[in-house]
Amino acid sequence: MITINADTKIAAILKAHPDALEAIVSISPRFTKLRNPLLRKLMASRTSISMASKVGGCSVNDFFKKLKPLGFKIDNSVGGNDVQDNVEIPEFMKQLTPENTIELDVRSVLDEGKDPLSLILKKTKEIQPLQTLKLINSFEPTPLIEMLGKRGYKTYSEIAGTELVYTYFLKPERADDSDGENVQTDGNWEEIYKRFEGKLKEIDVRHLEMPLPMLTILEEVDNLPSDMALYVHHKRIPVFLLPELKERKLDFRIKEISEGEVFLLIFKA
Repeated sequence: MITINADTKIAAILKAHPDALEAIVSISPRFTKLRNPLLRKLMASRTSISMASKVGGCSVNDFFKKLKPLGFKIDNSVGGNDVQDNVEIPEFMKQLTPENTIELDVRSVLDEGKDPLSLILKKTKEIQPLQTLKLINSFEPTPLIEMLGKRGYKTYSEIAGTELVYTYFLKPERADDSDGENVQTDGNWEEIYKRFEGKLKEIDVRHLEMPLPMLTILEEVDNLPSDMALYVHHKRIPVFLLPELKERKLDFRIKEISEGEVFLLIFKA
């Protein structure tokens, strides 16, 4: 059995013992999301015991107490690194000042069940080149990081507490601020639907918390046979998702039924 310390990644622990998942989930209700394989894949490889203890509102020793009976050896000599688990802090973070940092807290928007994307993109347009947007959120916004990273933004995330994550976005001198929100839905929905009739895989992501809808869809399309289409029930047009589909050489059609009800057809181009 492996020796663990405060800097051991959760992924390594889960890989080492089949009962480790439930042992960790029992430490804090915050960890129940790890039962979802998509979130587990996203979070576990990047999160150490030290970082997870902050998210779960518990201590490193709580992990040790639960994992030791499974045969894990404990190394108390490593106390955990509060500086984002040995991730190198980018240079722009060392030069932050109140004058060049703009804060945006989207937690209340998420609590209302709304998508903060338009608010975030509006703010990125408003800030000046070389200013930094400090996004205050309850989770690390991986899709947003990827989207703005492709536009030249430098990013850095830090776990600040239980369901509290700060993500910093440094706006480049020349930024592509096209928001991608004016998505044109194609008029030949019925034609595409008939083409794949009988060859549709249907999923519903309306009940999932962000960022699970996007992760679930990407997981499905990565395993989608070339002669089938993915039929998605969604609450909104997933603007973060569309560039990812294009990168994977996937085509899509969107049908807006009403507010809170959108259908997507995703298929290989």
